[in-house]
Amino acid sequence: MLVEEIMKTDVYTLRPDQTVKDAVLLFEEKHIRHAPVVEEGKLVGVLSDRDLKDALPSTFATSPPPERYENKIENIMMKQPITAHPMDFVEEIALVFYEQKIGCLPVISGNELVGFLTETDLLYKYIELTGAHQPGSQIEIKVPNRSGVLYEVSKVFYEKNINILSVLVYPDKQNTDNKILVFRVQTMNPLAVINDLRKEGFDVLWPNIPKTNK
Repeated sequence: MLVEEIMKTDVYTLRPDQTVKDAVLLFEEKHIRHAPVVEEGKLVGVLSDRDLKDALPSTFATSPPPERYENKIENIMMKQPITAHPMDFVEEIALVFYEQKIGCLPVISGNELVGFLTETDLLYKYIELTGAHQPGSQIEIKVPNRSGVLYEVSKVFYEKNINILSVLVYPDKQNTDNKILVFRVQTMNPLAVINDLRKEGFDVLWPNIPKTNK
């Protein structure tokens, strides 16, 4: 999946010559936590709600100095921010978010701002990919780490006419000869398919339903 598929293209921006007050009003009105700072179509920085909090007077101040609100955004913004390209892979960009501990990435193409990506966008895309936003059941299965095993497990769901919403594969931390398959399936009662999986010799970890003798 590419960044251009999940980035926001309707981006709220600020100019470096605007004030802290302008930024506060924009953030409150649009319910955002980050905004790219643009000058003549070029990205020059990024402003976050943390930058604003640091620039604003303390909430305990009895007489907040008004000049704090008139401070220019160019004085508090993050300059030379990390950026992404629309054709970057989302998986690689997620790693950038994690390693750099950032909350947003401007998306640049041809030196122009074309989009904006936040950690919330990434999280929601993960939710979509796992199918967690749809009604269904989750089944975790421990399988041997060999080729063809995913087909063998999926065949059981096919024979039960159960639609698979998503599949995730994790390493088994206790035994590298195994891996964990996590299926999100479109059924609210997975008992029958769990019994069939066990009949085929698969180790169902979740749901931890007691085995039947049928």
